[in-house]
Amino acid sequence: MMKTKLASAATAAAAVLAMLTALPAAAHDIVYTGTLSGLAESPANNSPGIGFTTITFNDHDFSMRVEVTFSGLSGDTTASHIHCCTANPGAATAGVATQLPSFGGFLLGVKSGSYDHTFDMTQLSSWNGAFVTANGGTTGAAFSTLLQGFADGKAYLNIHTTAVGSGEIRAFPQLAPVPEPETWALMVAGLGGVAWSVRRRKVLA
Repeated sequence: MMKTKLASAATAAAAVLAMLTALPAAAHDIVYTGTLSGLAESPANNSPGIGFTTITFNDHDFSMRVEVTFSGLSGDTTASHIHCCTANPGAATAGVATQLPSFGGFLLGVKSGSYDHTFDMTQLSSWNGAFVTANGGTTGAAFSTLLQGFADGKAYLNIHTTAVGSGEIRAFPQLAPVPEPETWALMVAGLGGVAWSVRRRKVLA
């Protein structure tokens, strides 16, 4: 029984160590999520379309992953971009920050679909050149500006269509909550305790 207890404790400790070891790599990811709708556009519209986006920045390798799903649009898609930076958080409009005429590979001519692409933000081709020029003249400076725009709630992703050329649905993505390292440790330790309790009952039965 003592051997079983020690084995369970060792397993839980190893799980905690593995989780905490993996955290620094994940710590470079900055994740934003948002729900796209016509009401969030400027001006607002009554589009039946809806979408969801997850945008993940990595400040270690300077990448940006854009994930979008959408459906029910009134018109066919013509473009999708990230715009930055509006004068006020969550309101008004701003110029396109990312590549033109649309995200590379984004589905055009459809009313529903999904998209997942990771951009190397050190490459000028990932940007609207005018945004880079207006924000320090380098991709590094533009990346910093875009990150700050998201942090301030002044950046948005939208989808343009044949029905609403200026943008049918959009979202101002918000920072997604991330558990603290201490929370992960407590969760894993707690699971280890539950596993030990269950095993102990089996041994005593």
